[in-house]
Amino acid sequence: QVQLVESGGGLVQAGGSLRLSCAASIRPFSRYAMGWFRQAPGKEREFVAAINWSLSSTAYADSVKGRFTISRDNARNTVYLQMNSLKPQDTAVYVCAGSLFMVNSTAGWPYWGQGTQVTVSS
Repeated sequence: QVQLVESGGGLVQAGGSLRLSCAASIRPFSRYAMGWFRQAPGKEREFVAAINWSLSSTAYADSVKGRFTISRDNARNTVYLQMNSLKPQDTAVYVCAGSLFMVNSTAGWPYWGQGTQVTVSS
């Protein structure tokens, strides 16, 4: 079975940083695009960032561009999300996802983790 396990969430003050990790038991990991999505209370799940299998292409939501960086270590089957200059509106459950194709729609990502809570205080 495919398993994606996130870690690194927590409580941080506005302007601070967090690094999220996603350990993926998906084979072959290097052939899958990996992404991060988030869902705030009362809102729809939204795309945050993604990276393709070749590491040659990345994509970011406009709201996080310049502040968040997605990366992956294929040798360790792990994808990361470095989050800097955090804002209260970044508060959400952050979820790791995998797909053979990098697409904009959440429905196009078939593999999902359980999520990790990120809370940014004012």
